[in-house]
Amino acid sequence: MSKTRVIAVLIAMVLVFTIFSGCAKEEKSVVIYQNKVEINEQLTAFAAVYEAETGVKVIVKTAGGDTPYAENLKAEFQSDRQPEIFVVEGMGGYNTWKSKLAPYEGDEWIDLTALEFVVDGKVYGFPVAVEAWGMAYNVELLEKAGVDPATLTSQDAYAAAFAKIDGMKDELGIDSAVAMAAGPDMAWVTGLHNFNGYLSAGLELGDTAILDKLNKGEADVDRLTEYADWVELLFMYADEAVLLTGNYDAQVGQFATQKSVFIHQGNWIDPWLMDYLTDETMFDMAYAPHASVKGEHDAIFIGAPSFYVLNNESENLDEARAFLNYMATNAAGHNYMVNEAKMIPAFTNVTLIPNSPLSANVVKWLAKGKAGSYTWLQNDMPDGFGMGTIAPVYEIYAKGDITKAEFIAQLVDKIEALK
Repeated sequence: MSKTRVIAVLIAMVLVFTIFSGCAKEEKSVVIYQNKVEINEQLTAFAAVYEAETGVKVIVKTAGGDTPYAENLKAEFQSDRQPEIFVVEGMGGYNTWKSKLAPYEGDEWIDLTALEFVVDGKVYGFPVAVEAWGMAYNVELLEKAGVDPATLTSQDAYAAAFAKIDGMKDELGIDSAVAMAAGPDMAWVTGLHNFNGYLSAGLELGDTAILDKLNKGEADVDRLTEYADWVELLFMYADEAVLLTGNYDAQVGQFATQKSVFIHQGNWIDPWLMDYLTDETMFDMAYAPHASVKGEHDAIFIGAPSFYVLNNESENLDEARAFLNYMATNAAGHNYMVNEAKMIPAFTNVTLIPNSPLSANVVKWLAKGKAGSYTWLQNDMPDGFGMGTIAPVYEIYAKGDITKAEFIAQLVDKIEALK
């Protein structure tokens, strides 16, 4: 063989090897499409750690906040590069995407959690994090007001506490007792999280009786009437500007600047608080229950609302599953979830405790087991019902355009329209 031919053969072999290597590398890449803008940088950094450890590249794509996740995800599926992993929330998300989902089977993380997403006995969702909300309060301001948070277990107790705090606004240096928002930018606060009190407050963890009725177009008018009393109470003692026109920053900012004693938000505001508050301005905070209906309450709303699911059309499912398993079982994954992303992991093998204020308090509620938790059910309503259908009713009620009786009647009408 001539020297020229030998060189040509060698070049051809190198090209074949290069192409093969490039294909192998492409086959091992994983795309994760997720909706939490506040953890984009942290998840990307963790993906780099994983790649350095395993050689598998994980590409993080994020849509959320001002960018609509649902619409963008649909666009991703219409493109040439569908994600291996994406996020769904509850049965609403499952019903939208069920034709695209592959179940998890035999994954190690499944035995390490009780919060996996299951349909018909099959595991479809890896819980992104434990999230929770109650009535978050400023410990020092509540103490100055002479209100014991342990007594805040009923609507009557809150009515007395709010009235007392309202009469001490100048003394406490606050604008309102509660940071509450019901404007057009905050439909998820009212139509989802607040309405969840109607669906599950006071019920045993996992009880879906009220939700089941709603999905059949049946309203529990007595329970809605009790629930409306709670909404009225929150609106009455909120700052009017924040209530009617405030966005997320305005609502959380009022609490962060200690201009309100309470805030209607969950532990997902921790990253915002950690960024805004310094060591000098940080203050103690904790959760009391929502008194969404009559009776005594000693639980907050705790759940895993978001789940990583697998695209059944992907050729890289083994790599995708390995990445999530690493997150749940490896110390690097635990560090990412707790210390970097400031989340509460849903896995029993994680021993790290969050250092962010509200998440740390949620861990204490979790320690109570089922007794300390009410169920997240708002994501199991028909798609668009919470934010699109009923949230506008809260807005016009907050403005005073309808009475409480009309507020109840409109909610009943919206529910019965689901028949």
